[in-house]
Amino acid sequence: MAAPRKNVFVLGLDDANVPTLNSIPGAANYRFHPLLTVEELQGGEVSVPELLDKAQGILDSFDGSIDAIVGYWDFPVSTLVAMLGDRYGTRSTSLESVVKCEHKYWSRLEQQKVIDEHPRFGRVDLDADDPRPPEGVRFPMWLKPALSYSSELAYSVKDQDEFREACARIKEGISRVGRPFEYILQQLDLPPEMDGVGAQVCLAEEAISGVQVAVEGYVHRGEVTVYGVLDSINYPDSSCFLRHQYPSGLPEPVVRRLHDVSKRVIRQVGMDSATFSIEYFYDPGTDAINLLEINPRHSQSHAELFAYVDGVPNHHCMVSLAFDEDPALPYREGPYATAAKWYYRWFADGVSHQVPTPEEVERIERENPGVHIDVLAEEGRKLSEVTDQDSYSYELAHISTGGDSEEDLRRKYDRCVAALGLAFDDTEPGGRDLTND
Repeated sequence: MAAPRKNVFVLGLDDANVPTLNSIPGAANYRFHPLLTVEELQGGEVSVPELLDKAQGILDSFDGSIDAIVGYWDFPVSTLVAMLGDRYGTRSTSLESVVKCEHKYWSRLEQQKVIDEHPRFGRVDLDADDPRPPEGVRFPMWLKPALSYSSELAYSVKDQDEFREACARIKEGISRVGRPFEYILQQLDLPPEMDGVGAQVCLAEEAISGVQVAVEGYVHRGEVTVYGVLDSINYPDSSCFLRHQYPSGLPEPVVRRLHDVSKRVIRQVGMDSATFSIEYFYDPGTDAINLLEINPRHSQSHAELFAYVDGVPNHHCMVSLAFDEDPALPYREGPYATAAKWYYRWFADGVSHQVPTPEEVERIERENPGVHIDVLAEEGRKLSEVTDQDSYSYELAHISTGGDSEEDLRRKYDRCVAALGLAFDDTEPGGRDLTND
């Protein structure tokens, strides 16, 4: 008689990730259950106690074993995985290790204990009559809340006027995520350097430049493993992602250094039984590496890229760790030599028209092997009304491509953009797709 399937509860399980989860090795041994919706988890101002109560109600009423609780989204999912893990005895990293990654200021304090590869940074007093940059942090710089969704409320500023304007915008919107994050901080015994800092704090960091890369890995039984390095390529003259491409084209000595820095910071924050994704900049001119941010979860955005190139999506690591099983991925056993996830964007607000139906999207995918498309634009809806956009652009669609070369990836992407045929009525000047600028 076959053993019963193990019940895996996925916080924010969305339709796009169901087939990906069902394609991991041993998926037939698991039953994946949704636990709260993405809208419940990230829509409006989140209440962590209410989310905990809702999740606990679902779990307590479940007629079966609760074998694992996992998630692949940012706050509050990453923190809820740890908190629910404590309540139900499922395997996860500690809440403190998660917050040491997600609280951007605390994360910088931890990083500087073990590495030098980070920009100068400091706190900004948003309540000051005339907010000023922290001592020693020079323009150009980035201003960002201690915690935010995607790049929401993150601003690049080059002078005091732009600094002042960005501070006003951040102060106005920081409570949406900052207030619920305060609840999380209250669950921890904070170190002296975090006394009085709180969650509604603004961070200033000197701008760093170069090639942006992402390092993905996991910690299993205290051993840190890096399983992939990806290039993150922006639109021309923009801080917005055009695509993530795997594997990275950086020289092997640089990749080894990225592995080393990543292992040191992950050990420092104390993660275990968890996946992670760390973003960096590498400057080929100076050979300098700078750590941008640590995410205490793997990137679901990269799942198909690992499947295309290595043969298995990175969700495998997350699920395996939840059961203390070997999370290792195969190496270069996928059907393609390289892969990319493209972010088709529009750089001004507008109303979407001619949005393809799911059937039309499936046809485009059939006609272009090695392609998967998620359309985000909605017929007749303003782009600015779609949630969780960054401060500078609007995402229209995510297009994943696998191919034999970078040129092959670009050809497939261009064909998909043309086939989608999205159109817009601009509500402000300057709307355009910068892909081929």
